[in-house]
Formats: sequence, C-alpha cells, structure tokens
Amino acid sequence: MILYMDASALVKRYIAESGSEDVNAWISTAEATVTSLVTRTEVAAAICRAARMKLILEEDAQKSLQVFRTEWNKLQRLPVTETTAALADHLACEHGLRGYDAIHLAATMLWQETLNIPVILVTFDNELILAAKGVGLEVLPGSIQYAT
Repeated sequence: MILYMDASALVKRYIAESGSEDVNAWISTAEATVTSLVTRTEVAAAICRAARMKLILEEDAQKSLQVFRTEWNKLQRLPVTETTAALADHLACEHGLRGYDAIHLAATMLWQETLNIPVILVTFDNELILAAKGVGLEVLPGSIQYAT
C-alpha cells in the first residue's frame, strides 16, 4: 500500500490526538509513505500552533519537532512543480479547496498516475476527503470519525 499523507494526517504522528494510533498503524504497514514538500511547513506550523494554544507543552512541541525533522528525510517528498500547481489550480476551483489542500490532491493524483498503481490519500480534512473521492481516489480514514 502506497500512502500519500497530507499535513492533517502526518501531524497526528507527532502530536497524540484522535486518529494518531490509526495513522501510525497505516504508516507501519505501508510500502511507501509520500508527501509534498509543503507538508514540512504545515506540520511544523501545526506543532508550534498547538504549543501556542497550550494544547501541548512547549517542551513536548520541541521534542515533536525534533522527531518530525529527523523522520522527514525518511519520507518520499514530492516537489511542487508547474504541473502540480496547474492541476491544483483547477482542483481548487472545481472542488472549492484551500490552496495547500488542492496541492495535496494534485500531488496524490499525479503520483498515482506516475506509478500506475493505487495511491491512498490519508487526510482528516472533510473537504479534501470529498474532493478525493470525487476524483476517484481511495482515502483513509474515508470519512471523519475523529474530533480534531
């Protein structure tokens, strides 16, 4: 199983919250885990925001960032190319997606097309789940069952 992780999913690996156990289980059984370069910024920002909002302790945020930055090099990272941006442009308009969500959807679609095998999009974003299903992608968890 090839997984494309968006930031809403990958952050659950570094901050214990609803869905974290599932994310870790999916990653442990995946043949490959892929994400976009923009995910690095999104995950770091989410960890720091959680600390600012006092959802996690500052020292826990620093530990989480350290682990994330160490594991980052183990992920396959897709660049945001002109092709990705052009497809994301259309997906954002067609599905009403935010910018980076459209990038994640486009990257997943292009990676699946490149590999010519199924790529599963892992996201905890309702709009992205609907859009991914709308373009025929397999999605985990499939529907939002978690409070985030």
